[in-house]
Amino acid sequence: MERKITVSDAELEILEILWSASSPLNASEIRTRLNESKNWERTTVLTLINRLLKKGVISQEKRQVYYYVPCIKREEYVREETRNFLEKFFKGSSRNLAAALVHSEALTKEDIEELRDYFNQNI
Repeated sequence: MERKITVSDAELEILEILWSASSPLNASEIRTRLNESKNWERTTVLTLINRLLKKGVISQEKRQVYYYVPCIKREEYVREETRNFLEKFFKGSSRNLAAALVHSEALTKEDIEELRDYFNQNI
């Protein structure tokens, strides 16, 4: 991602649906999948889709109705959001993030051992 794209939590839910789909989806299909956990009105879903289109995060293809696909991969979005989070809260330092997790007691001893093993295998 070359430019910072801000996506709301609601817009992210639409993106998650599109990322998990194996093919383009129309608004009705997106709403059906969303309604497994949300009860959003058709107009709400269309508003969120239009916002994502304006941001250039998804694109549309006209068939009998419009079908939507993401323009960015989930991994790319997560990587960029992680970088932004690190910059915003920890001045770009993953060490400061790790220290904050340890001090907040968010990590168990097992979590730390698992992370140590992960780093040892991937460095």
